[in-house]
Amino acid sequence: MATSSPPPPPSAPPRSGGPHWWQRRWVRFGALTTLLALSGLVILALVREQTGTEGFLVGLGLAVLPVPLLLAAFRWLDRVAPGPWRNLVFCFAWGACAAALIAIVANSFATRWIATATADPAGADTWGATVIAPVVEESAKAAAVLLVFLFRRRDVTGLLDGVVLAGVTATGFAFTENILYLGNAFGTDRLTGDSGIASVTAATFFVRIVMSPFAHPLFTALTGLGFGLAALGGRGRRARRALFPPAGLLLAMGTHALWNGSSALGEYGFFAVYAVFMVPAFALLTWLAVGVRQHDLRTVRTELPAYAVAGWLTPAEPYALGSMRARRIARAHARRHGGRAAARTVAEYEAYATSLAVLRHRAGRGRAGADFVVRERELLAELWRRRGTARPALDHAARSTAPQVLPVTAPPWPAYGHPAPAPCPHQPSAYRPYPYPHPYRP
Repeated sequence: MATSSPPPPPSAPPRSGGPHWWQRRWVRFGALTTLLALSGLVILALVREQTGTEGFLVGLGLAVLPVPLLLAAFRWLDRVAPGPWRNLVFCFAWGACAAALIAIVANSFATRWIATATADPAGADTWGATVIAPVVEESAKAAAVLLVFLFRRRDVTGLLDGVVLAGVTATGFAFTENILYLGNAFGTDRLTGDSGIASVTAATFFVRIVMSPFAHPLFTALTGLGFGLAALGGRGRRARRALFPPAGLLLAMGTHALWNGSSALGEYGFFAVYAVFMVPAFALLTWLAVGVRQHDLRTVRTELPAYAVAGWLTPAEPYALGSMRARRIARAHARRHGGRAAARTVAEYEAYATSLAVLRHRAGRGRAGADFVVRERELLAELWRRRGTARPALDHAARSTAPQVLPVTAPPWPAYGHPAPAPCPHQPSAYRPYPYPHPYRP
């Protein structure tokens, strides 16, 4: 756990040669960027072909409205221990480009095949919406979370990480899908001459943007919960951990199928499913996510004092880092005195400290990996490099948010008993930065 003098980092074993060309980071980054760019161009052409230029522009303008709100909500959930922004950009781009392209191509092919095989176009559309679309779309979106889980394993440490990655992916997917639906609705209104509240565009906007902007994020968040549970599992539970992501994916497919099939349940089937299932499910998931967020803050307040005793942190830091209000004050203080770069440094310090607390908590439960000592030292080193900027801001935040203590006056009656002992002159102050020798010299 926390030590006053960490051992030196282990030396890397000698390698006979460099990594293969396909293992180089710039090769993988280039290949992934090219794949997403090509997918984006193809999906752009397909959507524009189906909606027309004018319909595409109208759909784009309307579909973008809920995106900032959804991204802000997921970023708020991830604020305690924010992951790298590159992961979120990748997930959104995957959902909007690659997953949307897979869904359009696979759904169209499967629906046409069913219509040809059964000679029943109406039945094929129903099967496509309630069976094919949930399976294809949720699998395509889950691929983004799977890639981050496999290649950025350290960035997925709990339930919130899985929910945020899945939700951002689904937000990108819903953005592209809404462009298609709203653009087609606008084209229908152009043919029929409808406009205003009675138009198909207005009805589509109300259902998809106003009533259910959280539908796709809710479905895919269930897949994210599966990956988050797999990340929380211990080393000796690999078989159980391997079952969580498929179980979450199946649950996402089932809820998606129920939502798509609600229109076939009668005139009020959609509103019944919305009121009885969607809203309670969304409220339950939100309650769970907020509860996990508060649990992480409690973990910070519980685990970090050990590092303060060892001299890595000041005594005030665990309190400040365990309060979102104190964190905001610390970032604002750093921005006011050092600019945006200082505020970003404080935010990074907060994120690394939270990761350290979660790592120690997992170790206490026997769920830390074999690289616990190496990872702990890496996080401590990151904190130590940023201490010059972060500590004054966090100390200021701790003083600003500390509860006010009323002065105690002498009682009017004589005091009995032994007097309070005088403070020891050699006792370190409660806010002395280093009550012990400096534990680490970089």
